[in-house]
Amino acid sequence: MIRKKVCMLGAFAVGKTSLVARFVDRMYSDRYETTVGVRIRKKSLEVAGRELSMVLWDIHGEDDFQSIKSSYLRGAGGVLLVADGTRAGTLDTALGLRQFAQDLIGEIPFLLLLNKTDLVAQWELDKGSLAKLEEAGWRVRRTSAKEGEGVEEAFVELAALMVEP
Repeated sequence: MIRKKVCMLGAFAVGKTSLVARFVDRMYSDRYETTVGVRIRKKSLEVAGRELSMVLWDIHGEDDFQSIKSSYLRGAGGVLLVADGTRAGTLDTALGLRQFAQDLIGEIPFLLLLNKTDLVAQWELDKGSLAKLEEAGWRVRRTSAKEGEGVEEAFVELAALMVEP
């Protein structure tokens, strides 16, 4: 079995914990729980005919990414950056976290998840900025932890990127 560490990075209250709960337990709770430090969960799945154990590090939300402990990121095989579509500033935080992680641990597979598609009428994200990211090769996916939209697919896509030869 292959084991890969995945770090969930994003500002506070973007839905990192809810995305992990939806993926691992197939459930959602409206109750907000602040993550203190890091919460670790695991899920095994088959990818490209191989058994993969994803060790999910749900790292506390932080707008000041410099306060994230570098030890949380070391050994990561992939990153899921999460932004809240209803709060434009969370995209900037995700971009900063991506640079911070890349500077610290180098180039590893990542996806940018634009969460809360169930509230798309309230989204504040600039479509032009998103288009530029996608043109630059970023894998940008839309998700809803509440409704489950795109969640399984995003984790499975990252898993496939991590086991590619």
